[in-house]
Amino acid sequence: MKTVIRAIAAALLFAGAASTSHAATVADVQVFNRTTGEQLTTYRHKGQLWVAGKPGDRYAVNVINRTPGRMLSVVSVDGINVVSGETAITSQRGYVLAPRGSVEIAGWRKSERDVAAFYFTSVDDSYAGRTQRPDNVGVIGVAAFREYQEPLPAPAPELSSNEAPALRSRDAAGAPAAAKAESKLGTGHGERVYSPSQVVEFRRASSTPDEIITIRYDSHANLVTRGIIPSPRRYPSPSAFPGNYVPDPS
Repeated sequence: MKTVIRAIAAALLFAGAASTSHAATVADVQVFNRTTGEQLTTYRHKGQLWVAGKPGDRYAVNVINRTPGRMLSVVSVDGINVVSGETAITSQRGYVLAPRGSVEIAGWRKSERDVAAFYFTSVDDSYAGRTQRPDNVGVIGVAAFREYQEPLPAPAPELSSNEAPALRSRDAAGAPAAAKAESKLGTGHGERVYSPSQVVEFRRASSTPDEIITIRYDSHANLVTRGIIPSPRRYPSPSAFPGNYVPDPS
């Protein structure tokens, strides 16, 4: 029997999405810098996806439902469930998205009305570090589940319609203090910001996620050092005497 869970419904329908960090059959995932409003560039390195964060900047994870039905997204940051604060496993609570809808997750959920803003910071200042769980700092995960659909009876099925309620989620984040540059990045537990949601029931089609998307992050300097971001091209210093004779101009 499939388990029915109580999940957060927070879907924002929209059209014309920007290019995504990860595009797949069930869900797309983007990471946005909420301080600048820019989508963070995704770098692929040895089969992994990476984004570069700047210490002190706020950020959000945008999850897009690519399916025509409702979808549950269980989201973790630094190995911690962003809704419950538990050490993350895929069977936990998450966000329910309307068909073709999306949700912008900009913080740790504190209630049905607000979240504590995500921001890039040092490992010691991160929520994972402050709760003695630093082992998985630097990774964002989304486990996507389709909704269970009752099979149609035969020979004369009677169709019923259970429409999802109109749902909204527009997270705003506050600006925390900047963290020490060049250290490995984690995600802080920032100020409370308004982010309305409601609790709904959701029955998974399977106990196994239809898709798991993982995006890792660190500072730009650290990603360059590790070879994930190519080093800037170095130009030679100009020389006062580079040649022998005066050539004709072209």
